Amino acid sequence: MNGTAEETIVRGVMDRWKSAVDAHKPEIVASVFTQDAIFQGLHPYSVGRQGVADYYGSQPIGLKAEYRVLQTRTLAQDVVLGYLDVDFSFTDRPAIQVALSVVLRRLGDQWYVCHYQVSKLG
Repeated sequence: MNGTAEETIVRGVMDRWKSAVDAHKPEIVASVFTQDAIFQGLHPYSVGRQGVADYYGSQPIGLKAEYRVLQTRTLAQDVVLGYLDVDFSFTDRPAIQVALSVVLRRLGDQWYVCHYQVSKLG
C-alpha cells in the first residue's frame, strides 16, 4: 500500500484499537466501535460495544496486537473496508495469526468499526 486515503483511515482506527488492546483497556477498545457493531472474534459473535468490551476484558493481561494492512476499499461515501493480517501475542503461549476484515463508518468527524470479522487461517 502506498498510503492511500483509505489506508490512512484504516490505520487511524486500527492504531486506536491496537493501543487500547495493548493497554488491556476493554472499554476504550469498545469505544472504537459503533454502538451497533457486529463483532466476530474467535468466540461467538456479539452486537454492540458491551460485547466488544466483554471479549477484550476476558483476554489475558499482556495480550498485544501487531497488524499489517493488506487491502483497503471505499465501499460507499463514509464507508471503508480494511483487510489485515494481525498477530496476537501472549506472555504465556505462542502467538496467533489471523486475517481480519473491518468495515469502518464515519459518524460526524470520527471513524468507527461497524463490522469486525476474524478468521484463523491454516
